[in-house]
Parts: sequence; C-alpha cells; structure tokens
Amino acid sequence: MADYLADVKKYDAGASADAVEKIVKHLGIALRNRDSSLVSCTDPKELERVRENWVAKKLGIADAAKADASIEKACKAMAADNTKSRVTFYYLVAKDLGKLGSL
Repeated sequence: MADYLADVKKYDAGASADAVEKIVKHLGIALRNRDSSLVSCTDPKELERVRENWVAKKLGIADAAKADASIEKACKAMAADNTKSRVTFYYLVAKDLGKLGSL
C-alpha cells in the first residue's frame, strides 16, 4: 500500500491515502500480475478498458468524450514514466473527473 501511495504522490503531493486504498481494493487481483498492474497509453484497447471498466462502471461517467479527455490528461501527466502504475493512473483520472470522494 505504501508503494502505491508513494507513486501517486509523485503526481499529487496531497494524495488521499484513503482514495488510494480504495483503488487498490477495487483492482485487487489485477495488481498481482506485473502486466495487468500497468497501463499502456499506446494501446487503444487498454484505454478503452479503462474508459469502460473504470470511468463508466466505477466512476459513473457515461460521457465518452469527457472520459477520453481525462484518460489523455493522465497519459500526458505520466508520459515520462515507462511503467505507468494502474493505481496511479486510475487515481489521476478519478481526480480529474472530481470523483475521488465517491470511490
């Protein structure tokens, strides 16, 4: 848990430990596998899964354009990071959409 929070704090110094913990719980088993614990911004299918499974289902945002804009923003924010942590990525998308409080 501390590793995830430390990674999120690279992008948001005031990151909420509670929100990070909820994302970790949501992702659960996916975090055990290195490949599924990372997000690839160059894979359109991956970004579609983020939009459908995280933004639409979990965060309740049906507007695909709004979802895509937040996902793109997270990709740009994490562009220098070759291993984009799924927890950090999801946190940044939720924060951009104003949904951290509803996790």
